[in-house]
Amino acid sequence: MPMETPSSHSLFAHIASRELFRVPKRHRMDGFVSGFNETGLLAVQHNAEDTIPLSLSFCKTSKFGHILAVSDEDGYVTLFDTRRNFPVTANFEENSEKVKICHWVSHQNAVFDTCWIKEDTQILTASGDQTIKLWDVQEQKCLGVLTGHTGSVKSMCSHPTNSDIIVSGSRDGSFRIWDLRCKSTAKSRHGEVGICSMGGVKGAHISSQARRTRRGKAAPMSITSVLCLKDQVSIATAGAVDSVLKFWDTRNLKSTVTQTSPSPQSAEKQTLHGISSLSQDESGLFLSASCMDNRIYLYNTLQLDKGPLKSFSGCRIESFFVKSAISPDASNIVSGSSDGNAYVWKVDKPLEDPTILKSHDDGEVTAVDWCSSEIGKLATCSDDFTVRTWNKNSYVSSIQCASAIRRRVMAIPSIECKMLLNNGKRYSKTNEDAFLPDDALHPITSPTPITPPKMNISEGHTNQLSSRLDLNASSEKTPESALKSPSSVLNPPSSLKRTIRDYFLASSRTL
Repeated sequence: MPMETPSSHSLFAHIASRELFRVPKRHRMDGFVSGFNETGLLAVQHNAEDTIPLSLSFCKTSKFGHILAVSDEDGYVTLFDTRRNFPVTANFEENSEKVKICHWVSHQNAVFDTCWIKEDTQILTASGDQTIKLWDVQEQKCLGVLTGHTGSVKSMCSHPTNSDIIVSGSRDGSFRIWDLRCKSTAKSRHGEVGICSMGGVKGAHISSQARRTRRGKAAPMSITSVLCLKDQVSIATAGAVDSVLKFWDTRNLKSTVTQTSPSPQSAEKQTLHGISSLSQDESGLFLSASCMDNRIYLYNTLQLDKGPLKSFSGCRIESFFVKSAISPDASNIVSGSSDGNAYVWKVDKPLEDPTILKSHDDGEVTAVDWCSSEIGKLATCSDDFTVRTWNKNSYVSSIQCASAIRRRVMAIPSIECKMLLNNGKRYSKTNEDAFLPDDALHPITSPTPITPPKMNISEGHTNQLSSRLDLNASSEKTPESALKSPSSVLNPPSSLKRTIRDYFLASSRTL
């Protein structure tokens, strides 16, 4: 054997000195396997009548993250406490009553989407009555009605740092931007405060191929999903007409910043598949799109020109009610399915068979959502009038590993740890088709100029963003520091010609 050099000896001695404790070496060790256990079963019903759930939304803060909002076909919003014990073997109608916090009629029509804002003290509801309503959760009181869409509102999303800013997408083919601080003097017939749209785009998803194949007819243009990206200026939209994702700069909505799709745009003959939903992880780096070709596509928002990074198959997406969602930590993707099951894939293993969640009895599994405060916790709902909750678990399988494993817990200083992680470098249920006339292609404009109060962006976040844009300038001197309200970002100075790539705070995470 070669002699041990002093340098190598000192290296191993240095490492050994940092061990907090040792786990004894085992000759053989069972392998760890991940799975999902069903933890709860709830019935969605009112006045002893079953109703179909349409959307699910866990609260966003850690304090209330266990609370799940369920909207349904009858216009109700129901809040459930998923921390309470409600075994799946018990009567699920009784379970529902035990864990129900409250419920109220939010619309006299189906509610397709819900969105928590203001530290989970308020919730938005998007309905088939063509409106969005803002609710005080504690009082179940309507604080305002967002009017302007001429079709069912299918999706909405709040700004990542200012929850007064909302983006919505509708079956009328448009997406709109709203500022909840800009209330109208007019009130609805029920005395509710009105909130008018600040701007948006009509006909955001019209396919040239669809127009060629439907001569003499208007093209289906329903906006099925919208997202506010983490760069704070970009919006992602998807529609029912094809699998194209479009990205818009809120400061200039005359044209898209960029767009992408699973298929080459130059292909002359390709089957058109709509997209039923979009989702993004907590960092906003990854974006998933559930496509009607029965695949979930994963995109890197910094590399949109490369198309999807990965795709996941196994589920059946036969209606626009079937949704998917990427987990907050970007480790898993869950999707409903028209075959009555839900499917969960590992993001880093797209070719591996998904875990199948089989408990729903009948009808397609539609909306899904991850809990942001409890890793691995998710909820699914189905046309069988039920909502089910699941928890990810790791257990030891009976399959023996080929090699022995020895684990060490190290006490590495934070600077050394960062250098190791950075390779030694130091760093400081209806048809979705909607038809609009030809004049719907023009952007929507606000009827009157609006100058809302300044956005509440923390000083730390502003400095971080400014340092990425100009290391030599202070946050007070950058042009971006003046863009504090939607009215200013919709009318930017001519000197600002940046895009999503300039503003997105890149993550060190890679796939």
